[in-house]
Parts: sequence; C-alpha cells; structure tokens
Amino acid sequence: MSDTPPNGPGDKAGRHGPTIRDVARLAGVSIGTASKALNANGRLRQETRDKVNEVALQIGYRPNDMAQSLHRTRSMTVGVLSTDSFGRFTLPIFQALEEQFADQGIAIFMCNATDDPARERQHLDQLLGKRIDGLVVTARRADKRAPVGPLPPGLPVIYVYSQADDGDALSLLSDEEDGARQAVNHLIEVGCTRIAYLTGPEHFEAVLQRKLGYHAALAEAGLPEHPGYYLSGKWSEAWGREAVAALFDGAGERPDGLFCGNDQIARGAVDALRERGIKVPEEVAIVGFDNWEVMTSAARPPLTSVDMNLSALGHEAGRLLIGMIGGERLRGIRRLPCTLVVRESTKR
Repeated sequence: MSDTPPNGPGDKAGRHGPTIRDVARLAGVSIGTASKALNANGRLRQETRDKVNEVALQIGYRPNDMAQSLHRTRSMTVGVLSTDSFGRFTLPIFQALEEQFADQGIAIFMCNATDDPARERQHLDQLLGKRIDGLVVTARRADKRAPVGPLPPGLPVIYVYSQADDGDALSLLSDEEDGARQAVNHLIEVGCTRIAYLTGPEHFEAVLQRKLGYHAALAEAGLPEHPGYYLSGKWSEAWGREAVAALFDGAGERPDGLFCGNDQIARGAVDALRERGIKVPEEVAIVGFDNWEVMTSAARPPLTSVDMNLSALGHEAGRLLIGMIGGERLRGIRRLPCTLVVRESTKR
C-alpha cells in the first residue's frame, strides 16, 4: 500500500474530510463492511478488519461523534413509510436517505402502504417493533394527510413530499409554486405571450401550487390571462391530447406556449401538435413538470421540464432526522427549490 493513497484528504473527496465511502472504496469493500470493521462488530475476517482500519488511519478518517454516541444508545435503524407503489417519487428520496445515513451506520427499513390505512397501521407496528430511531413518511403526492400514529413519545418523524395536517409536524416539500413560476418565465423569455396551463385534477395540492406560480409569472410580466387557457383534467398523455384539441381546433386565439402540470400531459400535447402539423418549439413552446426521464427523453422533441429535486429532499430529510434523533426539535413546512431543465421543446 502506497504512502499517499489516491483521492486522499487533499483532493475533491477530502475537502470536507474523508468519509466512510472513501475508506470503503480504497479498501475495496462495501460501505457496510467498512462500517462493521471500524465499529468492531459483525463477522469479518481479521485481514479485512485490519485493511479497513489501516486505510482509515492512512487517510485520516474519523467516525462522526454523533454517530458514535448514537451507536451506544440507539438501534441505528430508521423506517420509511410510503404510499407510492410505483416508486416514481419515493425511490429518489429513499436512495438519497441511504446515502445520507451511510456515514452514520444507520440502516433503513422501507414499507409501502399503497393508501391503505389498515396496511399502513400494520407496517407502522412492524417498524415500531424494530425500535426504529426515526420515521420518514413519504408519498406519491404532496397533499395533506392525517398524521401517522399513534407513535411512541419523542419518536422523530419527518414527512417528505408529503405533509401532515398537524402544526407540530415537520414537512419537507418541493417549492412547486416557484417551479411553475420558473417554467412560465422561461416560456416568456423565449418569446411566448399567450401561455396556457394544462394540468391534472384541481383538488391536488400540486395543481393549486403550480397554478399560483402560473398566475404570478403572468402578472409580473404584464401578460393577460386568456379565457379558456386554464384546462384541468387527468394526469395522462390522453388528457394532453384532448386539451390540445380544445385549444387548437376551435375558432379562438391559439396559445404560443404550453405549461403542462406533468410530463405525461406535456408529451401528449407534443404528439397532438405534431399530428396537426404545428411545430414545437417554433410555433408552440412546451414545458412539463417532474423531469421524468421516461417522458422527457421519449418526447419528440425532448421536453423542457421542472425538476422537483427529490434527491435533495431526501438528503435534507436525512440531515434533519439525524439532528432530531440527537435531540433537536423541528416543526413546520420547509420548501426546497425546484430546477428548470431546458431541452429542445423550448429552444427557439
């Protein structure tokens, strides 16, 4: 083993101090194996333990003090309770949580309740039976829900891409109003002056938040809200095609920009415009929402879309939950910024 390991404290990985990921990579083992070796637990060959500890010493890795104290007093497990059966919204959050907890030696148990209260209660009982140190509640939509419970006193809980109807709860959400504002502002910047909003059912929190951003952006730019330019339907490509028919097959003034409430609606709209010989983005520019690669890359042209940065939500949730396990008291609603990802559907 050389005296100066690659990727040591002086390079990019080391600017914030070496992590357990660096130890695992340089020792040629998994993060879990590195954690067992450094914490002197688990069943490992002595040769592996020695190698991991030698690498840790060589690059100056020091286990996090909070993690060490938690090891002495906690189960080092966290539960994730989801209603997202497809994983479209939950998986990026879950993966980010895993990354955030890796250096702390915290394991995650994930359960899917699929909007079934009885199943959720069963999963919650199972998680509590494992003596979890904290709980993350997430969903496939950000609508308000009844608080999870009953829970043991003092158990830290964070709602992520979900929000509890409880003033004492902590909820982390994407700032969808600002995401919509970014989308409409971008359409205005590329020259659109007649912008329609095609979206899903009005009772969804996402629809309402994005509608606020849509109205705000038009007002700030001094653009009128044309009658009939707000169309609410299903979260589907079929609805995107129906909405285009309503806007472009009649005698009214046609929009030159479409802000769509999700990427499925946007892709349906793109297909419907192409069938009518209307060029995107030359004649009509289109922005979607969610930045779902399955939709954005398959559309022709590829879709500009708003990314809700679900991974950032997961990382922030992990960071905050570690603090709450350590005794911090947090509450309220926190909204993290969205990001506009520009592609060919708006490049004029």
